[in-house]
Amino acid sequence: MKMPHRPSVLSVGLALVAGLIIALLVIPLRTPERLPDFDAIGDVDTRKQAFFAFLAPLVEAENERVMYDRARLLALNERLESGQALGGRDRHWLKRMAGHYDVEWHRDDPVRVMQQLARRVDTVPVSLALVQAAAESGWGRSRFAVDGNNLFGQWCYTRGCGMVPSRRAGGAQHEVESFVSVRESVSRYIHNLNTHSAYAPLREIRARLREADREPTAMVLADGLIRYSERREDYVEEVKSVIRVNRPLIEQVIHQSPN
Repeated sequence: MKMPHRPSVLSVGLALVAGLIIALLVIPLRTPERLPDFDAIGDVDTRKQAFFAFLAPLVEAENERVMYDRARLLALNERLESGQALGGRDRHWLKRMAGHYDVEWHRDDPVRVMQQLARRVDTVPVSLALVQAAAESGWGRSRFAVDGNNLFGQWCYTRGCGMVPSRRAGGAQHEVESFVSVRESVSRYIHNLNTHSAYAPLREIRARLREADREPTAMVLADGLIRYSERREDYVEEVKSVIRVNRPLIEQVIHQSPN
């Protein structure tokens, strides 16, 4: 009986290489996003639309990642409430989440850990992120946005971690952080709102809304940003004002977003 033809090692290797090349050509590489030159757009409304359209998909993608973790967290909580024990893999994941979200790990009390994580592993309304980015970066035209991909005014405290503000007070040590991409800036912004003690009011408001089966909105959560800026109440009112003025445009951009 004639045996089926077996391809040589060389032909298999060439096929694998060819397949890899095709995959690289077909699957888009995830390269750092380049911030468009918004300063070159003279018309204000056109600039706003371009800014929102650029940023909205990045915020939505980060929210989707957070919601994936939140869904797993809530599923594990349901298992515990039904009397099931968590396996080693789930406990390891839960411990890793606790570390990432700055929640104290209690080995013998996973329910307590989950309750704290449930307030932190959650999304930020896209419209709130868009408006804060616009306010903090001058619609993507500030030096920190253009040179450091920092759209949200995040600070860092290690020398050389970013750019020194020209109006930094004497004795102050902070810098405005630089990021390799706008995506990283978005991720850090959402993580800051979900972990920093200054934004505990925002997380409290969001948790109350979740418990009442109500969707957290940008206008309501804005009240939890009282410590985002030294301007306090004035900053919160500015954020709300920008949301109100630009709501139709924001809703249009979000509706058209591929995510």
